[in-house]
Amino acid sequence: MMVLRPPGVYPPQGDTALLCEVARRTDALLGARVLDVGTGTGTVALAAARCGAARVTAVDVSARAVLAARANALVRGLRLRVLRGDLFRPVAGEVFDVILANPPYVAGGRGELVPRHGTARAWDGGPDGRLLLDRIFAQAPAHLAPGGTLLVVHSALSGVEASLRALRRSGLRAAVVARRSEAFGPVMLSRAEALEARGVIGAGQRSEELVVIRAV
Repeated sequence: MMVLRPPGVYPPQGDTALLCEVARRTDALLGARVLDVGTGTGTVALAAARCGAARVTAVDVSARAVLAARANALVRGLRLRVLRGDLFRPVAGEVFDVILANPPYVAGGRGELVPRHGTARAWDGGPDGRLLLDRIFAQAPAHLAPGGTLLVVHSALSGVEASLRALRRSGLRAAVVARRSEAFGPVMLSRAEALEARGVIGAGQRSEELVVIRAV
């Protein structure tokens, strides 16, 4: 899917495509209230709308991403409610049948907080890649309707078992429903030597496994 993407907005890549594929294979989208957390260009939210979701809400902290998602919906004649804000804050008190998320998860950041400005905000997940993941896993259950589904994509380098444990602690049943090997993109290539030195990846490793986790 070709999309409008201003500078600084995360471009749809293999993780976006994998999440969309898994979402399309489920029967949960038809007639559903859907939330896309960290929407970027709106690609995942638009896929949900095309699959027959009754109402799709997209959230992103970036003003440019919000504008991009609105523009991409407009040119396709699809209805999205696009809100600006941090994770679930713009939808406080609301519940959804399906929550989709492709959050920043690249490991190797130096700070204990994700960047508040700049392009790194679209992909930097902190030292272990889990700063946004763990917040989503802790907050999502309060926004899931009974029987609702959460689908999250991230790199296995960020810790698959850690994600499953976090979701189960939040009272959800969780399992990996898709895996795919993906060559490193520019960001991971720029961090490869540092990740090798920390033992996060093996010597010469230039690919990672992407996973989609489903929790209900």
